[in-house]
Amino acid sequence: MADADLESLIARAGAFRRAGRVAEAITAYEQLLARRPALPDSWYNLALMYRRARRFDDALAAYDQALAHCLSGPEEAHLNRGVIYADDLRRPDLAEQELATALRLNPRYQPALLNLGNLHEDRGRKAQALATYDQLLALDPDHPEALARAAQLRPVSDPADPVIGRLRRAMTRPGLIPQDRAGLGFALGKLLDGAGAYELAFEAYAAANAATPARYDRGAQEALVDGLIAAFSQAGPPAPPVAGTRPPPIFILGMFRSGSTLAEQVLASHPRVTSGGELTLLPTLVGEALQPYPAALSRLDPEPLARRYLGEIERLFPGADVLTDKRPDNFLHVGLIKRLFPDARIVHTRRHPLDNVLSAWFLHLSAAMPYATDLMDAAHYLAQERRLTAHWKTLWPNDILDLDYDAFVQDPRPHTERLLAHCDLAWDDACLAFHQTDSNVRTASVWQVREPLYQRASGRWRNYERQLRPVRDWLEGQGLL
Repeated sequence: MADADLESLIARAGAFRRAGRVAEAITAYEQLLARRPALPDSWYNLALMYRRARRFDDALAAYDQALAHCLSGPEEAHLNRGVIYADDLRRPDLAEQELATALRLNPRYQPALLNLGNLHEDRGRKAQALATYDQLLALDPDHPEALARAAQLRPVSDPADPVIGRLRRAMTRPGLIPQDRAGLGFALGKLLDGAGAYELAFEAYAAANAATPARYDRGAQEALVDGLIAAFSQAGPPAPPVAGTRPPPIFILGMFRSGSTLAEQVLASHPRVTSGGELTLLPTLVGEALQPYPAALSRLDPEPLARRYLGEIERLFPGADVLTDKRPDNFLHVGLIKRLFPDARIVHTRRHPLDNVLSAWFLHLSAAMPYATDLMDAAHYLAQERRLTAHWKTLWPNDILDLDYDAFVQDPRPHTERLLAHCDLAWDDACLAFHQTDSNVRTASVWQVREPLYQRASGRWRNYERQLRPVRDWLEGQGLL
C-alpha cells in the first residue's frame, strides 16, 4: 500500500472516530488493519470503537494486538482493559490484574492508581483503597479526586480535623476546574456532616452542587411520564415467556438513594442469588431500538429484545441461578419490562421523601441525573417517580413490591421475609447478615451496605430542617409527606 493511500485510510478512520460514527469507524479501521496490521495506534483506536459498540471481547483482543505491535505507552492499554473488565464484564479480579500490570510498567501512572483505589473500594477493601490513594497523593499532593476519595475513607469527628483543613485549602487552589472543585466540596460536606457541623456541611454541599453544571427540565420529565402512562394505559394480555431462555432477573428500582443497594445486598446474601448491580442493558435497548421513546413502543416486537437482553446477562453472568438488575431509573421502564418479561418480579424501593431528596443532593452524581444538583428539582423528580410508579402498580399490583427503607431498618426480619417471598426465594438466615456478603458494590452505598444495619440515615433530614423548609412545604402540597 502506498504511503499516500495509508495516510488517507488512517485519516478517514480517524475522522469517523472523532465524529462519533462508531460503526463506520470500526469498518474503516478493520479495512486499514487488514492491509497493514502493524499499526499499534490504529489497533488502539479500534479497541476504543469496539467498546463503544459494546463489543467488549473484540475490544480486549484489539488492545492485545496494539500491545503485540509495541504500542507506545502500553500502560494505557492495560488501564483500558482493566476498565472493560471492571465496568463492562464485571470481572474485578481480571481488572485488578490489568491495573497491576499497568503499574509494573509505570509505577507512577496516576490513572491506574486512581482506578485501582476505586476498585478496592468497590470490593470493600478500605485499607487497600486508602493506601492506594495515599500512594497517588505522594506523587501529586494536589490530585483532587484522590484527595476527595481518601478524605472520605478517614474517620472524622471534629470540624477542626486537619483532613477538613486540607480539603478547604485544596478548593482554593488557582485553576481548579469546576468538576474537581465540586468533588472536593462534596467530600468536605460529607466530613462536616459526619462531624455534626450541619450548617457548614450544608454550605459545602450547596457550593459543590453550584459547581456542577447540570440542567433539569421539569416540563420534559412530566411529558415523559405522561407519555409512558399513555403508552401503557392498560396491562394488556400477558405474552408467553420467551422459550428456551433463562428466567429474567429480579428488577430493583425506584428513586436514586432510596435503598436499592440495601435491597440488592439482602437478596445477594441468598445462596441462589447473584448481584448484577446497575446494569445498563435496558437503557441501551431503549436508546438503540426504541427511539423516540416511548412513542416507539407502539411498534414493539418484544421477543428479539427479550432474547438480546437475556443473552447479554447470560454472557455477563454465565450460569447464575437468580440475578438482580438494580438500576434505580428503570422505574421508567416497568411497562417495557413487563412487555419483555411478563413474569418479571419488581422491587420498588422508597424512603422518607426529605431524606431521599437530601441524600441525592449530598452526592456528586453524573450529568445523567441533573435533578440532583437542586433540592427543588430533586423533589420534583421524586414526585414524578412516585406518580409513574403508582400507575405501574394499578396495572401489575401483584408483581411490584414496595420495600420501605425506613421501615426495614426499624425491623428488618418481616420485610426480608416479604422480599424473599415476593421473589420466590426460600428463607435464609444469611439475608439478615447482608453486611457480611462478599460482593462487588459499585454505588454510592458501597460502605453503608458493608456495615451492620443502622438507623442514622433515617430521619437525617431533621439536621437540615430549616434549610429544607421550602422543599418540605412543596412536598406536603403534593401529598407526599
